[in-house]
Amino acid sequence: MSNATVLVVDDDREIVGAIARLLELDGHRVLRAYDGLAALELLHENRVDLIILDVMMPRMDGLSATMAVRRQRNVPILLLSAKSEDADKIAGLSIGADDYMTKPYNPMELSARVNALLRRYLTLGAAGAGVAGGAHTLTNGGLALDTEQKQLTVDGRPVRLTPTEYRLLEFLMRNAGRVYAASQLYEQVWNEPGFGVENTVMVHIRHLREKIEIDPKKPNYIKVVWGLGYKMEKI
Repeated sequence: MSNATVLVVDDDREIVGAIARLLELDGHRVLRAYDGLAALELLHENRVDLIILDVMMPRMDGLSATMAVRRQRNVPILLLSAKSEDADKIAGLSIGADDYMTKPYNPMELSARVNALLRRYLTLGAAGAGVAGGAHTLTNGGLALDTEQKQLTVDGRPVRLTPTEYRLLEFLMRNAGRVYAASQLYEQVWNEPGFGVENTVMVHIRHLREKIEIDPKKPNYIKVVWGLGYKMEKI
């Protein structure tokens, strides 16, 4: 997935330079910023396909920058942090990040994750056979997901989704009524092995419920099947 524009943000200029060189070898255009505020300025002025954000930075940290980006754009966000605790990862995912890597990281793994996120973001939502509600629209109850425009409406109201939320909702809607374990959802949506991913999936399910359910604590659409996993209820 070459020719994409990636914004790399870290207060350590050597790290930014190393990541930039790695991504440029993959054929990507790289924009560089050294704090969250500078990143937001570049995002406003440029088309950006993916953002790599360090968590700990001056002026505006990565978590604050992620929240600011999410108020404007659905571009994929990969967080980098020296913190490896599950609570830190969940915090990052909870505010809208699509992926999280801890430092030190394997450069080849970083390259692979970036390309996977770009591939999903730039090509996600290809219409398939048997789509309900029209050639490019999945419908279930008050949900209408346009897989060509990548837009969701809930009871006629437009709802903004992150790329990961979109892929998760599309998969569940295409397979309404079927139960999937968290590991199976992760493998299908993230396209990676689903080991120890229950918290990651749970966070994204919670976000989806907050956006599509009248009462997220009493969901009508995305149900837990205790001991087995999750399913999209047919309505």
